[in-house]
Amino acid sequence: MTTAYCVKCKEKNAEMEDAKEVDFKRKGGNIGKAMTGIHKKCGTKMFRIMGAAK
Repeated sequence: MTTAYCVKCKEKNAEMEDAKEVDFKRKGGNIGKAMTGIHKKCGTKMFRIMGAAK
């Protein structure tokens, strides 16, 4: 299960439902990785930026 911060209810380490890895545009035209999903309790869309692969 992937966790992230929920902006709506301010819960830290909130669990995501239907988590998917997505690409997004970063500063300078680079492409970054992130996880997006829905918060189980309040239904808000969540977004977690992932670190660069090493």
